Amino acid sequence: MSRITRRRLLESSLLAGGGLLFSRSIAKAARGVLGANERVRVAVAGLNGRGVSHIGAYLGMENVEIAYLVDPDSRLFASRMKKVADKSGREPAVVQDIRRVLEDKTVDAVSLATPNHWHSLMTIWACQAGKDVYVEKPLSHNIREGRVAVQAARRYGRIVQHGTQSRSRGGWDEVVAVIRSGKLGRLLVSRGLCYKSRPSIGFKSPTQPPSELNFDLWLGPVREQPYHENLVHYNWHWFWDTGNGDIGNQGVHEMDKARWAIPEATLPKSVISLGGRFGYEDQGETPNTQIAIFDYGQTQLIFEVRGLPTDKYLGQACGNVYHLEGGTIRGTTFYPEGSNEPAPLPDVGYDKGPKPSIFENFIAAVRSRKSSDLTAEVLEGHYSSALCHLANASYRLGELVPFNPRTRAFGDNTEVFETLGRMEEHLAKNGLKLDATKYRLGRKLVVDPSSERVVGDDQANQILEGTYRKGYELPADLA
Repeated sequence: MSRITRRRLLESSLLAGGGLLFSRSIAKAARGVLGANERVRVAVAGLNGRGVSHIGAYLGMENVEIAYLVDPDSRLFASRMKKVADKSGREPAVVQDIRRVLEDKTVDAVSLATPNHWHSLMTIWACQAGKDVYVEKPLSHNIREGRVAVQAARRYGRIVQHGTQSRSRGGWDEVVAVIRSGKLGRLLVSRGLCYKSRPSIGFKSPTQPPSELNFDLWLGPVREQPYHENLVHYNWHWFWDTGNGDIGNQGVHEMDKARWAIPEATLPKSVISLGGRFGYEDQGETPNTQIAIFDYGQTQLIFEVRGLPTDKYLGQACGNVYHLEGGTIRGTTFYPEGSNEPAPLPDVGYDKGPKPSIFENFIAAVRSRKSSDLTAEVLEGHYSSALCHLANASYRLGELVPFNPRTRAFGDNTEVFETLGRMEEHLAKNGLKLDATKYRLGRKLVVDPSSERVVGDDQANQILEGTYRKGYELPADLA
């Protein structure tokens, strides 16, 4: 539990060429198909918030051992160790640096609940080291590293599950199957909603980090900067260096369900986003109010973020609404066109039987060695996370404009203007004087889905590729 020195980190990490260069022989030597009675040894990295859920999930499984707990903040070690020991009778090892775990050939998998800026890099390193990975949403902090994480999973033959657990919850796959069947006509708008209260985080002055926190390691790939208490442990979500705002936090779940319903949807033809950080002034950088519009040809994907107090939309707060020719599906409930009374979904032969949790599904795939067994495979996580990054890039490159007169950026798109009108009403209810307020109208980004780049926009592509500190770069042979 003692703090690891930087010298010790460097001596043990096998750093070279911008990342851990594990030999392919290590990956090939990883264990093959595991029997049902063989123990799967897991390391959980990131011990605050969602990491506690990871610990609880694995503690509830037979023949799964939490072998390591990993976090740059050793203040978390004692309570998490006790939780594991009390339930399992085994005390896990604790380390601050994931690279020490990756050196241990007896570890089968790592389960990542770190801040977003570490998700892809740890996934890539783990794949290189021959470990399977459960990685929390969003898979990536930018599009490029998400693609490299997919490539690492493929090259090293690893099982990589993405933490969009709605794909493992009964009901949503039935909804998707019904929509794709065409029995309710064409999907016109696939809408995702992230209406979640996010109060002001205030301002925290730079100070010395706690002695138990290796802040340099916590920063990892992002630029050096002073420590302040709005970074560790949760409010990093609202800073561009480390988070992706609520569209890439809670919102990526609903983004995934919105994209999932659109047949063969990867990246869109274009995206434009707008919004702002309204209702208070604080240290946060990401919008607390945002609309993003994605063009998928016959279907629009429209996403809404609201962090101020709000009414629900058609009964949904953090959820989805699917607008079809034959009616709407609000959450998982169908309302036929012209009716306010729910009706059963059309029968498409969906199996309504119980389903394993997303963690149970991950461990089952670790045993079978079949990535096709995963409910939220890494490629799906990459595409859904990429939509969040595209929306944020559009927003960040936008310009401040007045609410009145109404923008002409959306032509005669009635669905978008209806969404914008509801956003204006929402802000007015929260006390904003719209005639005296400006919002950020994002740049329209035209996307080439095959290259996963924005056409003719170097500024957007720079955001979508990210920058990395020396020693934490993406492996060049995978990029």
